[in-house]
Amino acid sequence: MSEKILIPTETKVTKSATSERVKKPKWLRVKLPVGKKYTELRGLVDKYKLNTICTSGSCPNMGECWGEGTATFMILGNICTRSCGFCGVKTGRPETVEWDEPEKVARSIKIMKIKHAVITSVDRDDLKDGGSIIWAETVDAIRRANPNTTLETLIPDFQGNTKLIDRIIDVHPEVVSHNMETVRRLTREVRIQAKYDRSLGVLKYLKENGMRTKSGIMLGLGETEDEVIETMKDLRNVGLDIITIGQYLQPTKKHLPVKEFITPEQFKKYETLGKEMGFMYVESGALVRSSYKAHKHAS
Repeated sequence: MSEKILIPTETKVTKSATSERVKKPKWLRVKLPVGKKYTELRGLVDKYKLNTICTSGSCPNMGECWGEGTATFMILGNICTRSCGFCGVKTGRPETVEWDEPEKVARSIKIMKIKHAVITSVDRDDLKDGGSIIWAETVDAIRRANPNTTLETLIPDFQGNTKLIDRIIDVHPEVVSHNMETVRRLTREVRIQAKYDRSLGVLKYLKENGMRTKSGIMLGLGETEDEVIETMKDLRNVGLDIITIGQYLQPTKKHLPVKEFITPEQFKKYETLGKEMGFMYVESGALVRSSYKAHKHAS
């Protein structure tokens, strides 16, 4: 999961055997969120104490997404059973499942009048069902309360268990997303408990069962251009419809360092290549995150 990423004012960048501090490149400068729609939603979130990962993760695109009626919600708590080297979400023993959470999320979406909702979660390897029951019940609850809201589910790999993935397929969200996060060579270092081929298998299974599929990768972790292109080809070969490509930013000093800032020109190159490969949508840019422009991916 790559939603909860903070933008630092400066980042440690590794070059050869030395490290130096560099200022944030100009293309990473984010405008403060403004606009009537943003102000209205911000007021509702504060008034009703609604939990969106847009606010808790300080997403750089919050103002733009909210202005378009899109928001992201994280379910199954805020403690993950995995310890990925890039992710700012806490790792440890999660709290017990809140079985009324689906109704709470559905209520939040209704209060905010969200047109397109992205639902994501921590990994819950501690649960026999991997959290898949809450996942399905959340989609169902949102459908009941918000019949005109479209949905994207950004799911974990459920350890590749197709019976658990079937619960997502059965409720049929408009888009099902599962992030590769990085290239094959770096997967063990970046994602630790995840497996590159297992994630590809999850996306392939989803596509074979009629889902519109989506995945995201982060750049700047030490990958080469050839490795990025190889990953894009691997994703297209399993029928992936939508790909997002963004810049990795180090959440804290304890996380993996940024090894390179990717230029806007390079992001544009990957966008062009992705379109040539046949992806339905390609979102490629420094500030692109998994849910960026998500509303249009459902149509």
